[in-house]
Amino acid sequence: MDNNQPSNNNQDNKNNNKPKRPNLSWLYLAIMLVLFFFFMSGGKGSFGQLDKGLSYTKLQAYIENNVVEKLVVYDDNHVVATVRPESRKLVFGELADQKEGDPTITAQIPSVTEFSQYMTEQNQLRKEAGKSVIDLTFERSRDYLSLILWQILPLAIFILFFVWMSRGMKGGGMGNIFGVGKVKAEVIDKDKKDKVTFKDVAGLEGAKMEVQEIVEFLKNPKRYTDLGGKIPKGALLVGPPGTGKTLLAKAVAGEANVPFFSMSGSDFVEMFVGVGASRVRDLFSQAKAKAPSIIFIDEIDAVGRARGKNIMSGGNDERESTLNQLLTEMDGFGTNSGVIILAATNRADVLDSALLRAGRFDRQIHVELPDLQERKEIFGVHLKPLKTDDSIDINFLAKQTPGFSGADIANVCNEAALIAARNNKKAVGKQDFMDAVDRIIGGLERKTKIMTDEEKRSIAYHEAGHATISWMLRWGNPLVKVTIVPRGMALGAAWYLPEERQLTNIDHIQDELCSLLGGRAAEQLFLNQTSTGALNDLERATKQAYAMVAYYGMSKALPDISFYDSQGRYEYGFQKPYSDKTAELIDNEAKQIIAQQMERAKQVLLDNQEGHHKIAELLIEKEVITTEDVEKILGPRPWKSRGDEIIEENLS
Repeated sequence: MDNNQPSNNNQDNKNNNKPKRPNLSWLYLAIMLVLFFFFMSGGKGSFGQLDKGLSYTKLQAYIENNVVEKLVVYDDNHVVATVRPESRKLVFGELADQKEGDPTITAQIPSVTEFSQYMTEQNQLRKEAGKSVIDLTFERSRDYLSLILWQILPLAIFILFFVWMSRGMKGGGMGNIFGVGKVKAEVIDKDKKDKVTFKDVAGLEGAKMEVQEIVEFLKNPKRYTDLGGKIPKGALLVGPPGTGKTLLAKAVAGEANVPFFSMSGSDFVEMFVGVGASRVRDLFSQAKAKAPSIIFIDEIDAVGRARGKNIMSGGNDERESTLNQLLTEMDGFGTNSGVIILAATNRADVLDSALLRAGRFDRQIHVELPDLQERKEIFGVHLKPLKTDDSIDINFLAKQTPGFSGADIANVCNEAALIAARNNKKAVGKQDFMDAVDRIIGGLERKTKIMTDEEKRSIAYHEAGHATISWMLRWGNPLVKVTIVPRGMALGAAWYLPEERQLTNIDHIQDELCSLLGGRAAEQLFLNQTSTGALNDLERATKQAYAMVAYYGMSKALPDISFYDSQGRYEYGFQKPYSDKTAELIDNEAKQIIAQQMERAKQVLLDNQEGHHKIAELLIEKEVITTEDVEKILGPRPWKSRGDEIIEENLS
C-alpha cells in the first residue's frame, strides 16, 4: 500500500503542472459579432461599398438623367440602384474615389407594381432615344432579424448550453448534469504544513487513547495483518456539540500522515434521485485511489437515520438510497485496503442498527464534555493568543465553567477579549472573563429596562429563595453570584457551581428540585403572591419529576420500571409504551414529588427566614451579590462536599 503513494503524488504533481487552458469565450464572442455584422451588411460584396439613401423623387431624377446603370427591386418596396462609373462624382463627390466596388443608392418606392410601370415607360423612352435600357431585377428581401431569431440564435443557444454543461460546475447542482454525482469532499493532503496533530487537541485524553490505535493501523498495518488481524473499517465519534469531534478526526489524519477526505452528511443529499448514492461511490473511489487514507463524515445522522422510522416517507426515498449505498461501500471494499471511515454525531440513538454493527463502525468513541482538568488545558490553548494580566487564574476559570464544551470555552475567551477592548483596556483581566461567562450564560444585561419597586422586590425575594435553599441543602449547588439585573429574557439570575458527578442518586435530584422551587415558595410564603417569574423553574422541575418516575424508576408507585426509549422506536408513533392507567399513575406520582419538595422548600425558608430577608434586602440595595455576601449573612455553608467527603472551597 505504501508503494502506491509516491506514484499518486507524482501523478498529482503532473496534473498541477499542466498549463491552464486559455479562456476562449471572448474569441467566440468576437467571431459571432463579426458574423452578425457580415450578415447585416448584406454579405461579403458589401464590405467597402458606398451606399446613399435618397428620396423617391431624387431617384426618378437620376433615372431620367441616365445616372443609374441597373436597379434591384425588393418585395418590401425598396430599390437599390447602381450608379454608372462616369456619374459617381456627381452623386458621391470626393468619396467616390476613396472606396472600391460599385457605389449604390437606396430609395423607398410607393409599390413594386407602380415602379414597374414607371420603369417600363422609361425604358421605352430610352429605346426611342437610342439609349441603352436600365437593367431591372426583382428579388425577395432578406429579413436578417427573422434569420437570427429563428435559425442562428437557437443553434447558438444549443451550442452554448452544451459547452456550459460539459465545462461548468464540477461539484454538481443544476449547472452541470454530468458532474452532479461527483463528490465535493474537502481534501487535506498529507503534505500539508499546517496539519492538525494530537498536540493541537487539548483535553480528550480518553478519546485520544482510543483513536491512537487507528493511527497505528494506518502507520504500520503490516504489524497487524501479519498476525491475521483485520484493520477496523470505521470508528464513530459520539458526543455533545462543540466537544471537538471534528478536530479529533483531523488530528488522527495528521498523526497518521495520510490524506483526509472530509464531508458533511447533508452533502450527500440532493434534489436529484440517485445523486447521494453516486456521491458515496465517488468518495470511496477517490479514497481508495489514495489509500491509505481517512474518510470523515460529519453529522452522519443526516443520512444514517434508522430506516422505517419516519411514517411520512416511503421506503425508496433518496436518504435511504444513500444509506444503503454507504452500507454497501463499507462492507464491500477490501478489508485491508487501507481506508478507514470516521464519522461524528451527537445523536447516535437515531442511527440505523445496520450502520453500527461490527464490520462497519467497529468502534464507538465517546467524546464527552471536558472535566475540570481538561478545561484547564483548553483554557491554556485559547489564552495563548490573548494579552492577559496577572489576575488571570486558569484554575479559577475552569471552576467557573462547569458543563462548558471546548467551543464554549473558546467563545468565553473571545468574548472576554471583546469586553476588554470595549472598555479600552490594555490587557484582558479576571473580571472580563467573569463578565463573558455571565453574558454567555444569562445574556446581555438590560440595565435600561424599567421595573417598578414592587417588581424589583418580588424578583429579589424570588432569587433570595433560590440562594438560601441551595446554601442550606447538602446536595444543593454552591452559589457563585445572584443578580436582579435583567439579562436576556430573564428578570433575575443566579449562578451556581454544580458538582461534576458521574452518578446521580435520588437525594441529589430531590435537593435540586427543592432548590428550583425555592423561588416560587418564597413568593407564596413571604409576599403572598404567585407570579410568572417561576416559569423556567417550574418547567425544569416538572421534567425532572417525570424523569424520576418514567425513566429512573425512583417513585414508590412504579419502582424499578423505566419507559425510556433509547432506540427511538416511539419517536414517530401515536402510542405510548404504557397504558392509560399507568399514564395517570405517572402524572399523580410526578405531582406528589413536586408537592413534597415545595413543602420542604417552604420549611427550609421558614427555618432561615431572617437570613432570607437580609439577602433579599441586600439584593434590592446592591442588585448583585456574591458568595461572600451570602456567607456573611447565613454563615459558612453546612455542606461543602464531594460525595461523602467534606472539603473546603474558596469560590470568591
